This record gives sequence, C-alpha cells and structure tokens, in this order.
Amino acid sequence: MTWQLIFTEQYNRRAAKFLKRNPAIESQYTKALELMEHNPHHPSLRIHALSGRLSGLHSISINLKYRITIELIITEQEIILINVGDHDTVY
Repeated sequence: MTWQLIFTEQYNRRAAKFLKRNPAIESQYTKALELMEHNPHHPSLRIHALSGRLSGLHSISINLKYRITIELIITEQEIILINVGDHDTVY
C-alpha cells in the first residue's frame, strides 16, 4: 500500500528555498519523502502528532535537525505536505 504525497504550490516554494539553503541534505530529504510514501509510520521518520496552534498536523524527521510538517488524511491514503525546515521554522 502506498500513500499519495500532495505537493501544494506553497509547499513547493518552501521546499525549494529550504533545499537551496541546505543542498547537503537533499538526499536525506528525498529518502524521507520516499519512506513516507511507502510507510509514513516507518520508525526512522519518527512521526508524531502536533498540538497547540499546529493541532491536526503531524511532523516527520528528515534527520535530527530538520522536519517536515504534514497533514495525514488516513481515509484517503493522502499526505499533504505543509512545511519543511529546522525545528524552530516548522514549529
């Protein structure tokens, strides 16, 4: 079973800026997206629900420093990508 990743225009702009500033982690970013597409609950992604103003969203880890926030729509097998960046940027 695979999940459909939905890349919004806003997310694509954020991701392009993020990758321009952090070209060294592009392969880790790509690997995280591939893992998420096949199994968003893979242990290395460290998925967890967010609370407060980000309630309803989840976060996954690219590595120990960088995260992607996502909206996980379980009934449709869809993952809408929201934001990407370091801990302080996405939270």
